[in-house]
Amino acid sequence: MNFTRWSARLPGTQRRAAARTAHTVTPDRRGDGSVPAARTEHLTDDPVPVPAVDELPVREVLDRVPGLVALVHGPDHRLAYVNDAYATAFGVRPPGAPAREALPELHELGLLPLLDQVLRSGKPRTVKSRKAPDGRSYTFTCTPVAEGDGSDPGVLVFATDVTDHAEAAERLRASERRQRETAVTLQRSLLPQELEQPDDLRIAATYQPGGTEAAVGGDWYDVITLGGGRTALVIGDVMGRGVRAAAVMGQLRTAVRAYARLDLPPHEVLQLLDGLAAEIDANQIATCVYAVHDPNEGRLVYASAGHLPILVRDDSGNVLHADEPTGPPLGTGGWMHTSGSIPLGPGSTAVLYTDGLVERRDKDLDEGIAALERALAGATGTPQVICDRLVRSAGVTADHDDDVAVLVLQHPARTGPESDLFRNAALELLGGVEAAPRARAFASGVLTSWRFPPELHDLGVLAASELVANSLQHGTPPMRLRLRRTDRRLIVEVTDGNDHLPRRRRAEPGDESGRGIAIVATIASNWGSRRTPGGGKAVWCEFALPKA
Repeated sequence: MNFTRWSARLPGTQRRAAARTAHTVTPDRRGDGSVPAARTEHLTDDPVPVPAVDELPVREVLDRVPGLVALVHGPDHRLAYVNDAYATAFGVRPPGAPAREALPELHELGLLPLLDQVLRSGKPRTVKSRKAPDGRSYTFTCTPVAEGDGSDPGVLVFATDVTDHAEAAERLRASERRQRETAVTLQRSLLPQELEQPDDLRIAATYQPGGTEAAVGGDWYDVITLGGGRTALVIGDVMGRGVRAAAVMGQLRTAVRAYARLDLPPHEVLQLLDGLAAEIDANQIATCVYAVHDPNEGRLVYASAGHLPILVRDDSGNVLHADEPTGPPLGTGGWMHTSGSIPLGPGSTAVLYTDGLVERRDKDLDEGIAALERALAGATGTPQVICDRLVRSAGVTADHDDDVAVLVLQHPARTGPESDLFRNAALELLGGVEAAPRARAFASGVLTSWRFPPELHDLGVLAASELVANSLQHGTPPMRLRLRRTDRRLIVEVTDGNDHLPRRRRAEPGDESGRGIAIVATIASNWGSRRTPGGGKAVWCEFALPKA
């Protein structure tokens, strides 16, 4: 191929030559109102001739360009020329051969289809930072070159060495990856490492960090066994991202566990959290749902601080939407939270989640919640399977732009031999002193029918007797004794109408009372008390069943 013929027709060459011919002006020529041309003074008497840029040989210019230059022509991109920089980088290339053979490095970089696009479109294309076989990185710009005599068009390939920039960018990306891994590790370390599994519920949770940024969010969840067969469930979201949001989240989660040990109603727990959130950081707010499940009631009692509604699918597949009551987020202050309830009977599944699961920038929030309801209505299987299915149905991927936390709990419908492991029995305590022997006889008969071993039978009867005696002495009607067994423990609970909570104290030798709770605390695996929503209190204790 005649490179001289191609050189004269490189982009701009003909246009500049024509312009120079048409507009040549002599140095002495003046126009009306024109400014005299500037004179150039030379240090020597003889002026040094400086050639015009357009008069320089194109090949000489390209040979001295530090960038890599290659010229190909025709549909199979036959090589016409490579400059010295290109030959230094990739070796001498014989002209005339197709680019696939003559320029194998372009084939390895996947640039041959780009040459085809440039020829078809007649427009330049640029590919940034491709790592070549020589180990260095280049940015390639392919520019169409056309001849006026109808010859095959060509493509000028110009490559700029950007190795330093590429290595700096890779170091930055590696640093960001390390920071993100550290941030995600911090976030996960603040979440429960292993969920508590209550006797009556099956629970699973998942957390998906959002995006590829180093900043983490403040989503959290927790499961807290309250004793007496009751379970607290909590999920929340601290607004914003970063280590500060994660730190606030960690403090709130710790506080929730502490307040849960007081066995307070859900709205009172949120009331305490509201004040604490304002003390931790007045500029940081958080949403939260705190719920308590009591297997004896078959309901989920909850309170919400600006959080999204709990969804419950009953045993027939209908999805219930717990909208009210909902107060403002934690940290705003000045609001009295209230508790609500939603049925959670055997065969039901409940879902607690953060806004990352349902909120999208291009969709209304209600649409996202409605989509989650549809997904929950058709989701079956274990809680972990349902968790994964809900996350997939919401389109959550590794590059999702927000953190996602999901907590799924099931109240299994037990049948057959398994149902024999979960039993309830209750006795209304009527009358005066005769209620105590009647309670002992009732407890003895129930524990015998449940086929407990003699030692556990006697401990259960003794605990029931002491709790009933304490209630008869310090409580008020109505009074009730409840026995409950699960596959793991025996629970004895007595309720009455007095809301004064008992406490364990040391009885002196001469005291006639004060030993009942001490005896219960000594023989039982665990014990506690709480105020009941309708007024009054419940005092309970539990015994671990021997493993089969």
